Amino acid sequence: MAITPFKNNKMPIKSYFEIKEDLKRKIKNKQNSYKNVKLTKEDRNLITEIKEMTKKLNLNNLTRTQAYLDFFIEHPDIHWALLGHMVSRNGGWNMTDLKGDLVNKFLSEKEQVDFFLFLERGNWLIFQDVFPQFLLYKKSLENKKNLFYLLPFLGVSLFMETMWNYYWVHGDCYLLAIATIINEQNYLEKRVIKNHHFKKTVIDTIGFKLYDFLRFNHIIFPFYKNENNEKPNIIGNTMKHFDSLHERILLGKKSYSLLFHEKTVYKGVLSWARNNPHTASRKDYWTHLFNNVNETPPSSGYRRRTKRCSLKKGANRIYSPPLQFAWKNISHQDAEDGDWCDNWRIIDYLIEEKYTGGEIYEEYCKTIEKIELAIIAKKAFFLRKE
Repeated sequence: MAITPFKNNKMPIKSYFEIKEDLKRKIKNKQNSYKNVKLTKEDRNLITEIKEMTKKLNLNNLTRTQAYLDFFIEHPDIHWALLGHMVSRNGGWNMTDLKGDLVNKFLSEKEQVDFFLFLERGNWLIFQDVFPQFLLYKKSLENKKNLFYLLPFLGVSLFMETMWNYYWVHGDCYLLAIATIINEQNYLEKRVIKNHHFKKTVIDTIGFKLYDFLRFNHIIFPFYKNENNEKPNIIGNTMKHFDSLHERILLGKKSYSLLFHEKTVYKGVLSWARNNPHTASRKDYWTHLFNNVNETPPSSGYRRRTKRCSLKKGANRIYSPPLQFAWKNISHQDAEDGDWCDNWRIIDYLIEEKYTGGEIYEEYCKTIEKIELAIIAKKAFFLRKE
């Protein structure tokens, strides 16, 4: 298997048709895809081992996020592991925002819990789907044998069986990473985004629409510009129309492009990630602006503290708690059964598109200022009502 981590990502026509034909065949034989597969004792033991390891590491956002990074360090050809690590960090920051100085000012206690359960379920589901794939790949390398015929027994889509088989032969890191983005977003679609409970308690609520309106839904990647490991810069994108599968896939592709198309950014992000353990507090990347200890007395009214991502003179830092002080671990119900893949045309997303940008500093700073103004306006509104 020849691995090509940084190459021209243009997919050859031959590759497109090879993937297409294999996927069409698998979809046609979907009902009998693995009924005739006879598992050996070693196969069954391996499936059990992978499930147990995945469950052990799927405890909370901290353990998942660290597991992704550990796997990437061991297997840097699996690009999604680093992308997943950075996106999972963002998920953790969103979780603790609900108990920090900003977002929680707009949400009731019940809404905070509902939002957390929504974020936590998605984070949990992705890990329990993708990490068994990683562990199976690791075992395949150890045994020098393609073991991806076991993927259906781990509840993994036939789409990813096609893509892992292709990767095993061709070693195309880009295609595997984009395929994983496609798979995970489709995997979440019915289980979270279109789930009746989450639509009612989160996605269709005024609080969620306000959250989206205020644009406090950035995906940011802190990175070191040089080896001095000083205050990190940030790049990223803003999620718009979270309930759109198409938009989420495109955001994933854009995020991948930001992370892996420039070696300096890639090295800077990896260096930052390795030197800053994930706590889910935003203090992890900007200690000058955020603190994991609340510096402001509870009785104090909120005043504007920031301008262009710097504190105003005499202002306290924004409270951003670590996950362990914000939320308890959650016991999850088993993931819903079902394979999302029923149309081979999904592979059109594999075709590379050129993305530019990633500059998010100004937008991110303005978002914080916008939220601060909204907090003050909300307080003034209720004072007038009184």
